[in-house]
Amino acid sequence: MDKKKILVADDEEQILSMIEKKLTNSNYDCITTSNGREVLNLAMTAQPDLILLDIAMPEMDGYMVAGDLRKGETTKNIPIIFLTGKELEPRSINERVAEIGAFGFVMKPTSLQELLEKIRAAIGK
Repeated sequence: MDKKKILVADDEEQILSMIEKKLTNSNYDCITTSNGREVLNLAMTAQPDLILLDIAMPEMDGYMVAGDLRKGETTKNIPIIFLTGKELEPRSINERVAEIGAFGFVMKPTSLQELLEKIRAAIGK
C-alpha cells in the first residue's frame, strides 16, 4: 500500500520540522513549505492526500490559499486541516472552516498525537 502524502504549510520552521518528523515517523510522506503561494503549486503538482495549512502566514494567509485550492479542478477535493495559534478566536475559525469546507482545525501548540488522530480521521492511516 502506498504511503499517504501530506503537504504541511507553516511559516514557523520549528513547528514545520516537528510535524514533518512526526509524520515521517508515522509512515506518511511529507512535503513542507513556509509559503502560502507555494502551497498552490505543490498541491497541483504533488496531489497530496491532505493539506495541513497554517492560517497566519505572510503574503497569502491560509484562508486565501484554501479558497484558491477549492477553485482548482485538481485541488478542490483535497482535505484541509488548518493549524492556528491561540490568538485567534475558535468560534470565528469554526465559521471559516465550515465556509471553506475544510476538515477542521488544530490549535498550536497541540500534541502531535492529537494532530495524528485528526489526520487519521480525515484520510485514514
